[in-house]
Order: sequence, then structure tokens, then C-alpha cells
Amino acid sequence: MSVAELPPWLADQPIQGPPVPPEWFRHTDREPDRLTRLVNRVSTRSPIWLAPFAVLVCAGGAIGYTMATAPAAAAAGEPPSCLLKYLTGFVCPGCGGTRAAWFLLHGDLPAAARHHLLFVFAVPFLLYLYVAWAGRKVFRWRLPELSISPAAMITFMAVWGVWSILRNLPWAPFTAFYV
Repeated sequence: MSVAELPPWLADQPIQGPPVPPEWFRHTDREPDRLTRLVNRVSTRSPIWLAPFAVLVCAGGAIGYTMATAPAAAAAGEPPSCLLKYLTGFVCPGCGGTRAAWFLLHGDLPAAARHHLLFVFAVPFLLYLYVAWAGRKVFRWRLPELSISPAAMITFMAVWGVWSILRNLPWAPFTAFYV
């Protein structure tokens, strides 16, 4: 392409390689902030088992709290209490999850499913994902990866959303979902 074939607004521009983007468009490597530098430094120096152990400690703390507070025996407004349900009266998508966990920890699967069926459904998958991840990180196990397709995840989230709406409807048969 010659200069004569160029549009008038480009005719007086020299033809030398690709155009240079304006200054505001160029990517400049900025130095990370303090918190990012700290996290990067700690993560590179920490042992490989620390992340799975931290997740295990957090899960243990949640289980300990659930066991200590006995949410299935708590009256309305007593701890542990859902703030959304306490303030609005609506049942949130996670409502009943703590009670379902309490019943699961006591081996009562029907009562756990009554309080939060989708939580009970998801627990085995979450446990397997944790064991596979922690085993790969710490012991270099090669467990088969659980591959969840985007369609399956979208379906699960859609079912959870519809179920969350249905359990708030005040007439039968939906009142059976209210916990």
C-alpha cells in the first residue's frame, strides 16, 4: 500500500512498523503494593502443606462451633442465628445449612436433608475435592480429578436459586420447604 492509497487522515503519518498506542493505553509494570508483596513473600517461603492444613483448621473450627452451639436446639433469635432471617423473616439460600451440618455430624441424614437438601447433596463432592487437592499438594497423590462442567454448575446454581425462592412462598405445598 502506497501513501497515495491511504486515507487522508493517515497520509501524513510515516509508514514504519505497527502504530504506537497512546500512553494511556500502554501497560506499565507497576510495583505491587505492600500487602501483595507480603502475601507473595509468605507464600513462596511457606511449606507446601500449609494451605491444606489452614483449610483443615478452618473447617475444624466451623465444625467445633457447630457442635458447641447445637443449632438444632436454638430458639429463634438465639445464637447461631442468621441475620437475614432475623431481620427480614426471609429464608436465605444457605438457611438450614448449619443445622444440616449438625445433623450430618450426628449421623441423621434424613433430618439433615430436611433442613438443607442441596447442602447434603454437595458435601460428598466438597469432601472429595478437598481430599484430592490436599493429597496432591502434600502427598503427591494422583486421585482422579472431579471435573464439573459449566453446564452442571449452572444447573446446580439454577436449582439452588429456584429452591431458595420456592422455600419462601407462604402457601402449600411450598410451606414444607420452610425450616
